[in-house]
Amino acid sequence: MFDLSAVRRSLAEFGLDGWLLYDFRGSNVLARRVLGLEGRPVGSRRFFYFIPTTGEPRKLVHRIEAGALDELPGEKTVYLPWQQLESGVAALIRGCRRVAMEYSPRVSNPYVSRVDAGVIELVRSTGVEVVSSGDLVQQFEATWDDGQWAMHREADGFTRSAFALAFGLIADRVHAGGTIRETEVQSAIMDHFHRNGLTTYSPPIVAVGPHSGDPHYEPVAGKDGVIGRDDFVLIDLWAKMDRPRSVYSDLTKVGYVGETVPSKYQEIFAVVAAARDAAIACVKQAYAAGRPLPGWEVDAACRAVIDRAGHGDHFIHRTGHNIGQEVHGNGAHMDNLETHEERLVLRRTCFSIEPGIYTEEFGVRSEVNVFVDGEGTVHVTGGLQSEVQPILRARGS
Repeated sequence: MFDLSAVRRSLAEFGLDGWLLYDFRGSNVLARRVLGLEGRPVGSRRFFYFIPTTGEPRKLVHRIEAGALDELPGEKTVYLPWQQLESGVAALIRGCRRVAMEYSPRVSNPYVSRVDAGVIELVRSTGVEVVSSGDLVQQFEATWDDGQWAMHREADGFTRSAFALAFGLIADRVHAGGTIRETEVQSAIMDHFHRNGLTTYSPPIVAVGPHSGDPHYEPVAGKDGVIGRDDFVLIDLWAKMDRPRSVYSDLTKVGYVGETVPSKYQEIFAVVAAARDAAIACVKQAYAAGRPLPGWEVDAACRAVIDRAGHGDHFIHRTGHNIGQEVHGNGAHMDNLETHEERLVLRRTCFSIEPGIYTEEFGVRSEVNVFVDGEGTVHVTGGLQSEVQPILRARGS
């Protein structure tokens, strides 16, 4: 539901004169969500909706679809020829200096870039500065309420217990003198989710040996790996409660099918864990100091640890992604590799911290989730793995 008062508060917070929302044939899903239009039929003509920090909103709609924004507050202007469109845009933002749009400079953030360059050129031709609406979008797309935070914690209990189930299943099979396929472990995790009322958009990653060196490996029946004694195993899983507005828990842990873990695995894990903890510390220190924290700084703090250890070339993805109703949400990512993420780590948002080091022989990743609550307290869910799990130790085999 569109909340005009909340948008105005956010505009004032970020020092903007207004937010110019634009859509053509559903090209700007973010604008449609903010305006409460998601799920409604998509029109065939362009519309603009301007929300000033003070004063009433203003609409610009095509004559054929003059009622497209009638359920939203504000005065309406109807255009027909392209000249009226251009003059209408100028009238919407007259008197403004800085307005936000779904745009990111220099292709810095493809998650936000929903407005084409031609529209940006038109707006700039009026003398108005266009800035990214990335942090505004976060306020309405990525923040959690108390109910969602509670559902995340509930899901976290089941995702964490899925690792105990998976590692236990591997241990039982190997203890009996056998092996187990990656897809068998994957199926057991999915059954665990279904029994406990969770849902997910895709099955988890279960990766043995060299497969763990591929961050996006997907086991496929008939082509999947076999897990046996003395194998290294990575499990990455994600799920949420099967309820409206639920949000994901997304975790990764690693184990070794033996009683004692060889040093080559433990040494790499120690670097990854130190990088993970440096990223978490970066978030906590920024909030304790009350200073704004862009996502790129979290990535930089994490990546510096791995770089110093001489494994920078083996850390081939961002430190983390926003988490919401989709496992990869629309809030700030912890990224200074694939993009220079300047969006801020806002209160009531959640994201993963998941550094990894990947080689042809094996890959190590340690993933937890971080949620900053409304008071600025930083919560870590998923459990901080302190060592590579010796999968057979508990079974005494």
